[in-house]
Amino acid sequence: MRIDIITVLPEMIQGFFEHSIMSRAQKKGLAEFHIHNLRDYTQDKHRRVDDYPFGGCAGMVMKIEPIDRCISMLKEERSYDEVIFTSPDGEPFTQPMANSLSLYENLIILCGHFKGIDFRIREHLITKEISIGDYVLTGGELAAAVIADAVVRIIPGVISDEQSALSDSFQDNLLAPPVYTRPAEYKGWRVPDILLSGHEAKIKEWELQQSIERTQKLRPDLLR
Repeated sequence: MRIDIITVLPEMIQGFFEHSIMSRAQKKGLAEFHIHNLRDYTQDKHRRVDDYPFGGCAGMVMKIEPIDRCISMLKEERSYDEVIFTSPDGEPFTQPMANSLSLYENLIILCGHFKGIDFRIREHLITKEISIGDYVLTGGELAAAVIADAVVRIIPGVISDEQSALSDSFQDNLLAPPVYTRPAEYKGWRVPDILLSGHEAKIKEWELQQSIERTQKLRPDLLR
């Protein structure tokens, strides 16, 4: 998979992909991340990527020309399955969406800034708008990192134990059950006996029941 990220702050996001699972995915040849500085696609000496909005409202708006140039250049080199815009009013990002995106080969993620982007970009260049929550961030870089991480980590081979990723919260619309490790007892706090029993079928039954109970308590909306 290749993910191209368009941003006005490349230094803010570059380091994220140089560590942990994202770095491992690249070393294994399972994912590529390319960060594009939007200012490189401007044509004025000040490298302006924003301007005042028509209508007199507050804030600044990202200009259409540099974004179009960047996306057009990338599309000349390869085809893309989705051109994603990170936006608080986009479609809520979920685990099923991450699963679907992980099957694609090439993605573009455009990081918003300022008051937003010229709406013509959303009308003519963007194919999917994604929100990571009902709040507003300073820019879309953190959202782009969240999306990339959630998508890439479930590509087969990225995580050594693939079953671990498939048993995470939300994969089956339930929260994950509690997990424990050694020591079996600490300060009188014991690991549930069932997990020490070695009885695989009963452990699976316990884990499912725990997932259902935790989901009912913490996220009942998932059960609806």
